Amino acid sequence: MKAIGYKTAGSIDAANALEDIELDKPTATGRDILVKVSAIAVNPVDFKIRQNVSPTDDEFKVLGWDAVGEVVATGEEAHLFNHGDKVYYAGDLTRPGSNAEYQLVDERLVAKKPASISDAEAAAMPLTSITAWELLFERLAIPRSSNSKATSPDVLLVVGASGGVGSILIQYAKALTNAVVIATASRPSTQKWVKELGADFVIDHSQSLVEQINALEIGPVTHVASLTHTNSYLEAYVDVLKPMGKIALIDDPETLDVKKLKAKSISLHWEFMFTRSMFSTDDMIVQHQLLTETAELIDQGIIKSTLNQTMGSINAHNLREAHRLLESGKAIGKIVLEGFDS
Repeated sequence: MKAIGYKTAGSIDAANALEDIELDKPTATGRDILVKVSAIAVNPVDFKIRQNVSPTDDEFKVLGWDAVGEVVATGEEAHLFNHGDKVYYAGDLTRPGSNAEYQLVDERLVAKKPASISDAEAAAMPLTSITAWELLFERLAIPRSSNSKATSPDVLLVVGASGGVGSILIQYAKALTNAVVIATASRPSTQKWVKELGADFVIDHSQSLVEQINALEIGPVTHVASLTHTNSYLEAYVDVLKPMGKIALIDDPETLDVKKLKAKSISLHWEFMFTRSMFSTDDMIVQHQLLTETAELIDQGIIKSTLNQTMGSINAHNLREAHRLLESGKAIGKIVLEGFDS
């Protein structure tokens, strides 16, 4: 089968950063299903691994943790899907990724693809949807509400809101909670993007967060979704958060002075959507369930795909360009590639 991989970690500009390769088609056993991949998305985790993690053996490492495809085989213990089902998923960081024609994935991490959107639109969703859902409802524990007219004391600040996670997090917060959403974005294009996704207020994270939030006169922030540069904004978070507020982050600050949180008893939560799959937790099925509900929300027109750019077919050249754009920090929403070259 066709795949894209690498053997040596390093710069995207290296000649062998990502290569077109041929690998054996895998076989489904246990609770695995075998998916024929039709579309993939690219996430920061892809380039971070490519930059820093070389394979321990002489085999190629295949990245990719966002995919849409068709179920072509099932393991003897798998029961959630049938041959021919169209599915979407993020998968497991510890296993070969979706930058390949066929991929094995545990069925508990998979859901049926939203029926109302294209493969490319669906491929943009899984990893960031899982991250945003777990961050919003499990880490920050913002209560869900089915009453759109109810008032809520919750004020959610989303920092770095125009990226993949922020783009779906805003939609979940507006559709499924009564929280007021303050989104940060620094360019006219990203500010427009987050407004269209439903943010109640948009502020510029290149300026003083404290001054801008105080000027809104909407009361203290209760929850912070810190999606980038957490260390740079930590003092501002402490200033704007009410006592016993919550911060959840997804980035990897080298240092973080958590003592600053003590006086207000602010709690700090890390969100890593691969935790369930990496440790085979008892509740892995939660990712199947939340992706299923997300597909229903999409098909009902309540939320929309965060796809913003397609970059052609799935091959090494196009994937290198996608990595390069993500590394620039200028991507908005999600980047997708679709179909393998014949």
